[in-house]
Amino acid sequence: MYKNFLKRILDILISIFGLPVFALLYIIFGFLIKIEDRGPIFYKAERIGKDSKPFKMYKFRSMKVNAPILLNKDGSTYNAKDDPRVTKIGKFMRETSIDETPQLLNVLKGDMSIIGPRASLLGVLDTFKEDEIDKMKVRPGITGYTQAYYRNGLTNREKRLKDAWYANNVHLRIDIKIFFKTIQTVIKRDGLYTNDEVKTEIRQKQRKIKM
Repeated sequence: MYKNFLKRILDILISIFGLPVFALLYIIFGFLIKIEDRGPIFYKAERIGKDSKPFKMYKFRSMKVNAPILLNKDGSTYNAKDDPRVTKIGKFMRETSIDETPQLLNVLKGDMSIIGPRASLLGVLDTFKEDEIDKMKVRPGITGYTQAYYRNGLTNREKRLKDAWYANNVHLRIDIKIFFKTIQTVIKRDGLYTNDEVKTEIRQKQRKIKM
């Protein structure tokens, strides 16, 4: 009952209550985005939704206009603290997850849920393995199991497997835990930059070799 009915009702109610907050953030950060580089306020990203159907996910634009999309070897998006594509205000929005708040509109439209698997890039659909594809059984979420507990600290393969597990085990108790863990993770700013962590590991290995 929760997965097929109550979860959607809660999504709608939470999104409606969150709209005033989103409106305030839109006024503040929309102005700052325009001031910095005069580009559009929103970034509309092509993503994979429930049942592998494509949709456009809304975010506050954190990158410079026409910035190229960079991917890691495993198909995950490149994400580093010193990424020159990211604007100054964009860096702040990413670190505080404010750039994700426009997805409340996606939730109201029915494209997304408050809690669910992270929406994957549309272009990587054919790279999913059989044990990963269950991820698309449910609506993608603004936050979710991997975002709350691991953020960017897992490989793309690990994220997909955990998202598939979540999709097969949706429960109110799990969603409540994810909700509060998300707040903790955002406040502590854990696991923000995948590629910086990789660089650190490489540097440490190089130091050991030299010694």
